[in-house]
Amino acid sequence: MNAPLPYKDAGLPVADRVADLVERMTLEEKVGQMLQLTAQDGVEHLVQDMHVGSILHASPERVREAHAATARTRLQIPLLVGEDCIHGHSFWEGATIYPTQLGMAATWDAELVERVARATAREVVPTGVHWTFSPVLCIARDLRWGRVSETFGEDPYLIGELASAMVRGYQGDGLDDPTAILATAKHFAGYSETQGGRDATEADISRRKLRSWFLPPFERVAREGCRTFMLGYQSMDGVPITINEWLLGDVLRGEWGYTGMLVTDWDNVGRMVWEQHIQPDHTHAAAAAVRAGNDMVMTTPSFFEGAQDAVRRGMLDESAIDAAVARILTVKMELGLFEDPRHPDPAAQATVIGSAEHAELNLEVARRSLVLLTNDGTLPLDGGLVAGPDGRAAGGPAPRTVAVVGPNADDQHTQLGDWAGSSGQADWLPDGHPRELTTTVLDGFRDHVPSDWTVTHARGADIISVGKDPEGEFFPDGQPRPAVAVPVDPDPELIAEAVAAAEAADYVVAVVGDRIELVGEGRSTATLDLLGGQVALLDALAATGTPMVVVVVASKPLVLPPSAHSAAAIVWAANPGMAGGRALAEMVLGLVEPSGRLPISFAQHAGQLPVYYNELPGQHGTRYADLTQRRPFAFGEGLSYTTVDYSDLRVLETTVGRGDTVRAEVTLHNTGARPSLETVQVYVHDVVATVTWATKELKAHRQVELAPGERRTVELELPVADCTLVDAEGRRVVEAGDFELLVGPSSRDEVLQRATFTVVD
Repeated sequence: MNAPLPYKDAGLPVADRVADLVERMTLEEKVGQMLQLTAQDGVEHLVQDMHVGSILHASPERVREAHAATARTRLQIPLLVGEDCIHGHSFWEGATIYPTQLGMAATWDAELVERVARATAREVVPTGVHWTFSPVLCIARDLRWGRVSETFGEDPYLIGELASAMVRGYQGDGLDDPTAILATAKHFAGYSETQGGRDATEADISRRKLRSWFLPPFERVAREGCRTFMLGYQSMDGVPITINEWLLGDVLRGEWGYTGMLVTDWDNVGRMVWEQHIQPDHTHAAAAAVRAGNDMVMTTPSFFEGAQDAVRRGMLDESAIDAAVARILTVKMELGLFEDPRHPDPAAQATVIGSAEHAELNLEVARRSLVLLTNDGTLPLDGGLVAGPDGRAAGGPAPRTVAVVGPNADDQHTQLGDWAGSSGQADWLPDGHPRELTTTVLDGFRDHVPSDWTVTHARGADIISVGKDPEGEFFPDGQPRPAVAVPVDPDPELIAEAVAAAEAADYVVAVVGDRIELVGEGRSTATLDLLGGQVALLDALAATGTPMVVVVVASKPLVLPPSAHSAAAIVWAANPGMAGGRALAEMVLGLVEPSGRLPISFAQHAGQLPVYYNELPGQHGTRYADLTQRRPFAFGEGLSYTTVDYSDLRVLETTVGRGDTVRAEVTLHNTGARPSLETVQVYVHDVVATVTWATKELKAHRQVELAPGERRTVELELPVADCTLVDAEGRRVVEAGDFELLVGPSSRDEVLQRATFTVVD
């Protein structure tokens, strides 16, 4: 029997196999290996003629065709199949769709997020997909930005905790784990810091600012083994991230020693020609991209000829292409694709996709993602009900009527959020996921109120209509422009119907927010107000006097009107996924306890932006002439159906060195009659620093279960090495001096216990 070619010999070191394969490849094959192209228009040409290394946006049929075409190629280099499996297997019919990243962040639970990613990977693998473009590590600081829902919120520490957990979940016990998929840290780096909140514009960020806030989460996942990074669309200091050699070379590859694969975002290389106008043609753009260290070029077909032309003209050394191809092939071999290309497995699909186990996990995450923002005591309804054996509440002292109204009460697509079937990225699920898989808020109440209660429904308002962009149906690169959203006027008939339902009810649950057409790439919003007829609806409902619970199902924090703030309760549900409606009904009825905490701050007015909690202090106060800067709902906030008091914070050793650990204790007391899952938040303030710095930064947190009436002393630990700032030279250091340890239930100063410690040289 003939021995296998060295690159096919799994017994050889990966580096030797890669070197052998690169040596055998033509320039055409190597450049093709660097291409990732969309499969929506077919795959045979991509594989046979362009030698692509990867495809994305491939329907199940296209995935099968692509694998078959690859088997007919000269070298049979396996494809990497990528997809946006962002909060579940987004575009697979019947897959489990979880809350969005922002919703998951409200759990503040890294272990739970890791379980979501692990379950997602298990559903993804049998479909022939190897690579997810997740997690997002962007910091959401301008709430107008269209991609807030894809983030873990506004805090670098929390982002790093949850993103690392998600990477661990996707990549399993290592890429050779047959249930592992490649994770992608994106969008490297600073992409969210855009002008006016508009997606993908210039990011005005200094290198020190990058090092201070935006780079730490990426550095953490790079060092912990995330095998791919995706580059942002934007430019900084006039240089697109795609060719930012300082960021990609000096920092990522150099300081951090990153050896993984870099992939551009959608047509980043082409955009340098047709949009950013800094390259005269695709030959120059390709040469610049390869020299800067890019490996996989997403959806720039002209890179194929451009890179080859650059080599022929002496503008690009072929060795740079060899290095990029080697990194791609290394990842493929780490995944074991040369031995098992992981073709679709229908039997495994039937077993794992949408499994009961994953549905139960989804419900747990949805419950934990809900944030109770205000409550005058109306919730839980009737003082809290008990679940019967059928899952319904067992009933209270008297039958009740609940009017569930509002445009998002029965809106499946907005509840699922972006990157979920009907959000516009996949043409093979034009109607989204099967309706019966999602429990809307209306469904949840109908299914879970006591059998002798009545649930009524009225839409009450519409939000927007959509139309074509007046600038044209397509961008210059042929991609469709998102539809333009036009707020609709309040409809008196719809409002009257909802008012009648509220007047005839004991409680009204008003479900408002945004819509899927207002979310995502190219869909930033100029306002944060409730659009369409929603404010008029809430005003009219408030006037009825019926106790009103306002539920905000939305992709981002929105500005709420006075009628919402004066309601009996407000609940925030950040696109809570397929099980979100059930979770919401259970919480309102008191069948489960509210435990979510905000990963992001709300604004009172869009003109306040930014409102993130760790802003640098100003020299003339913190307010406008006409409005304070106080946030109506601050980072870390969230109520329970009980009250937990904090007291007696003390630092055990008040003088520590840079290599030591700060140890502290705080006493918690559940003063109510309901159990609580309390998220204890630990912030640090460097009292006197050599540079301006935030007045407090989240550095640790613990979740503590407290029974009714329970008092507990909680131990806290914080490495002194985490008490850093970035000095004027751009170095992250711990400065000697006095620090405050701030511990409490949110970032608000007035609820934080304070103790001091001193760092000595």
